[in-house]
Amino acid sequence: MLDKKHVAFPGRLVIVGFGSIGQGVLPLLLRHIEIAAERITIITAEPRGHDVAAEYRIRFIETALTRNNYRALLEPQLGPGDFLLNVSVDVSSVALIELCQERGALYLDTCIEPWPGGYTDPDLPPSARSNYALRESALALRDGYSRGPTAVLTHGANPGLVSHFVRQALIDLAHDARLPEGAPATRAEWARLADTLGVKVIHIAERDTQVSTMPKEPGEFVNTWSIDGFVSEGSQPAELGWGTHERHFPLDGRRHDFGSDAAIYLLRPGAAPRVRSWTPLEGPYHGFLITHGESISIADYLTVRDGGMVRSRPTCHYAYHPCDDAVLSLHEFAGKNFQLQQRKRLLMEEITEGIDELGVLLMG
Repeated sequence: MLDKKHVAFPGRLVIVGFGSIGQGVLPLLLRHIEIAAERITIITAEPRGHDVAAEYRIRFIETALTRNNYRALLEPQLGPGDFLLNVSVDVSSVALIELCQERGALYLDTCIEPWPGGYTDPDLPPSARSNYALRESALALRDGYSRGPTAVLTHGANPGLVSHFVRQALIDLAHDARLPEGAPATRAEWARLADTLGVKVIHIAERDTQVSTMPKEPGEFVNTWSIDGFVSEGSQPAELGWGTHERHFPLDGRRHDFGSDAAIYLLRPGAAPRVRSWTPLEGPYHGFLITHGESISIADYLTVRDGGMVRSRPTCHYAYHPCDDAVLSLHEFAGKNFQLQQRKRLLMEEITEGIDELGVLLMG
């Protein structure tokens, strides 16, 4: 059962980026999807993962995708019925989605990424560097490509899987509250259910307790997953979906002047403010208010509107406590005025104990 093939995919698969996420996903894809190795191509900016690709006899192209070359590199690899799996950083998700729509290819990513500098460009106001703005730019594609192939955005563990956790949590709460059985069928029904249950706050709570045999050294950034990805989102403004029950607006909080108005941002990077949260194994903890797409999408999805006016919306945010070595790395990173350390080390084979605990916490 563990090696069961769930579907046969006849097209080509292009994996953009091959860091820790890509290397972890490839064996799962091959275990559960019937696809020949010769129909898979990996395009990545770094040599990391070449040995993994070689183990499975997957074509490996070490080339960074840029604004100038991405079409020339990807167009020969994509056609109707093919699939682009984007697990990269510093490659514009919107650009890849547009290309896939033109080529008739399916698309999936775990995060809406801009081109390099999009998170930290000092010429852009904080609002334009936010996940809120990136989400709005992606949503703007819907009208032009409404009849195109499916594109699923921000669907990894979080953002992604946690949104399904929220839905199941609402169903469980409805059962405990002895509300009529059955899952809501529409977006409006899900929003009304959350409102009926009195859900005021939703935390995406994550506590990573993994420990390495090699402690962090000065001048080194250590993490259990993509360091570049973590530093990028930690450098963006802190963001959270902003609930209608809130009575005290943050002093450095700001609203966006476009889009759904479901979220606010702070005039601080996400790697600075702390929030208190809770997970079953860890109990209470302080996490970082790192921006994440689900903080905005869940708050937007569960908004109740009457006559065009917002009646209720929960506050939603990510409360992330990385592994302890990553916390030390963040402190050093912030102390150096948010200049990344020269050495980077991913914890992969050297982890001795601990888990990465992820869940959702709903509060009334």
